[in-house]
Formats: sequence, C-alpha cells, structure tokens
Amino acid sequence: MSLAPRAVLVHRTSEYEELLARHGTHGQAAFYLSSRGRSLDEVAARHHRALRALTEVAAAVPLSWRQARVERADLDRFLFGPEDVVVVVGADGLVANTAKYLAGQVVVGIDTDPGRGLGVLVRHRPGDAEALLRAAGPGRAVRVDELTMVEAVADDTQRLLALNEIYLGRPDHRTARYRLGPDDGTGPAEAQASSGVLIGTGTGATGWLRSLGAGASLPMPSPTDPVLVWAVREAWPSPTTGTSRLTGVLTGTHRLRLTVESERLVAFGDGMEGDALDLTWGQTVRVGLAEVALRLLA
Repeated sequence: MSLAPRAVLVHRTSEYEELLARHGTHGQAAFYLSSRGRSLDEVAARHHRALRALTEVAAAVPLSWRQARVERADLDRFLFGPEDVVVVVGADGLVANTAKYLAGQVVVGIDTDPGRGLGVLVRHRPGDAEALLRAAGPGRAVRVDELTMVEAVADDTQRLLALNEIYLGRPDHRTARYRLGPDDGTGPAEAQASSGVLIGTGTGATGWLRSLGAGASLPMPSPTDPVLVWAVREAWPSPTTGTSRLTGVLTGTHRLRLTVESERLVAFGDGMEGDALDLTWGQTVRVGLAEVALRLLA
C-alpha cells in the first residue's frame, strides 16, 4: 500500500526570533536595535507576516495528506521521501538551501514578503497554496521548471550539490593554492593562487559569479540551460602560479578538476558554509553538471 503524499513545509528562523534568543526580551532587543539606528517594529512585522504565511500554508494542506515541518538549520538531518511535495515558505535563498537535499521532488515556492525580494524561486502567494498542492498531488501532470544544478565529487566519494554555485577555496577566503584544469586531459592543469573558484548555474549567474565580472566575458546561461560557468577569484600571478585559466563553460559530461595544494580547502554550495566538503593536500575534486535538477512548480 502506497503512502499518502506528505507536504514538507520548509521555513527558517526569523531575524526577530534570533534577536529574542540573543537578548532575551522584546524590550532588550528593541533597545539594542535603537542604539544602532534601527527599529524592531519592522523586524517584528516581517516575522509576523512569515508566521501568518506558514500558518496559512499549513492549513491549506489536504486533510488526506501527511504533513511535516523542517527549519533551515535542520535540513541536513531531515530525510525527504520520494512522495514528498516540498513547500518552501520564505525567500528565494531558502529554495536554494533546500535544493541540495532533494532528489526530484516537486518544490513549491511561497513568498512570505512579496516585493522585498526578487521572487524568482518563491513564485506564489500563501493564498494559492491549496490549489497548488492539489495540482502537485499524485497522478497529476504538473508543469515544473527543471532548474540545472551543479555537483562536486571528491576522490574520497564526498559529494555536494548546489542550485546557485559551488565555491572551492579556503574556509577563511584567504589565498588558496591548487592546480586547475579540465578533467578530460585536453590540456595541462595550471598551478594557481587565488581567493578560490566559483562554478555556477544559470540560477546563480546573476549573483556571485556576475559580481566577479564573469558576465562580461562569458554568456550567462538561463536557469534551465544545461550549462555551468566558472570563474577564478583574484588569481595571483607569480613565478610558480599562473592566470591563464580564469573563466570557462562546462556542458555535458565535461568536468573541471581541482587538485589541492594547500593544507585545507573546502567546497560549499549556496552560501551554506556549515555543510561543506573538507579537502586536504593532494586531494582532487571534480565539478560539473549534476544528474538531478530542481523541479520547481512553475
């Protein structure tokens, strides 16, 4: 007998909740912010909007479905099932944080604060949740966008997925030393010293990668294009390190290979530094298109 669908509501701790946890009371938090020229009222209002949105979405889950909630900090310990419909209630970044833990489940993005962010990934409103969930239920032909993801695999089988980009470098973002080159043997690897390497998708191409100027030298893919763009951050030329490999494009089975020549490098995705691959001297990591995509309800 098959399991009933489960709606998994993903949310995150608000700035207001973090302030209360740090300062103890509303009054103390208000005093702290006022001393820095900010008002707690705006922060509290955003918190209550998010709470109302989460409550409204939870009430919209069909009675025959199961339901679960997971906070952003617990995503790496939560077990998603194949029958889940994942409802991200928050901002665009929360969808990216969630994507790396999924394996083809349909994702519904609910914007808790329309107009504050771009709403590229959280495309819907809380009031639409009931109709959206019924449309995404079992046996329904639902229209989704297959958003390209990026994958890093280390030689010790560590694996990392990301929706926007993967960063390879030192955890403190100081100078990293490594050898960089294609994984197919079409050219020699180059010894480099830099602030790290970014490998991004079309979803992430308007963010960190574009800030490096990669958009000026390479065509940026769309979120559904099976294309990755990579760029080296602040490469340093020296008698032993070069700067001839600074940007590039990855398609199909092509991979970028990085061999560590520092005591410790890390690879993390979508800004989640706490969930990273740890790499040490001599290890190799290969980065390319992931086999899975984020199935985002259109």
